[in-house]
Amino acid sequence: MRVLVIEDNNDIATNIGDYLEDRGHVVDFAGDGVTGLHLAVVNDFDVIVLDLTLPGMDGIMVCKKLRGEAHKQTPVLMLTARDALEQKLTGFESGADDYMTKPFALQELAARLEVLARRGKGPKSRILKIADLTFNLDTLVVTRAGESIQLNPIGLKLLQALMEASPSVVTRQDLEQKVWGEELPDSDSLRVHIHGLRAAIDKPFGKPLIHTRHGIGYRMVDPDAVPA
Repeated sequence: MRVLVIEDNNDIATNIGDYLEDRGHVVDFAGDGVTGLHLAVVNDFDVIVLDLTLPGMDGIMVCKKLRGEAHKQTPVLMLTARDALEQKLTGFESGADDYMTKPFALQELAARLEVLARRGKGPKSRILKIADLTFNLDTLVVTRAGESIQLNPIGLKLLQALMEASPSVVTRQDLEQKVWGEELPDSDSLRVHIHGLRAAIDKPFGKPLIHTRHGIGYRMVDPDAVPA
């Protein structure tokens, strides 16, 4: 398996790397949160070992950005010197899959990583997520802030196109093509359906996620996460 170790303690990182490499695994390293997040986003790892306390960006924020902004579902095992239940719960809430407290046995760490890697290769639900909006492409269930949102088939197609392209702008022409194919509607149909989509997923929640680029198209983005 290919493992990314994000750990600022060089001795701990070296011990983990040596142990895993002796067993035939490939290990990459990062000594801070920003570098670790970059490597996790641009590469495909089987599993990530993530320290909670890191310079630049802590493990909780790394995991949140990995899940929420990069939409990467690589299994994450979080390491920490803290054993408090609150810290563990915070780690799981950020998207971690497993948790180990320092000091730990390398044999147990390797075993847990192998389990996570196998689990990560199993069938995955296709879930799109931006901020507190979630769209399960397998069940067609849409929720925001835990509340279920009912959309018609055209609304679901528009939502999928915008979420998959996020944070990029999708042109009017591309949206019409994705929703209606070759049978393009009249000129006002897209505007009307976008208005309905906004009424369902934005208006009741205060913070808009759908943004208009006048004369070009639309994009969906969390304004708190991505610069305009």
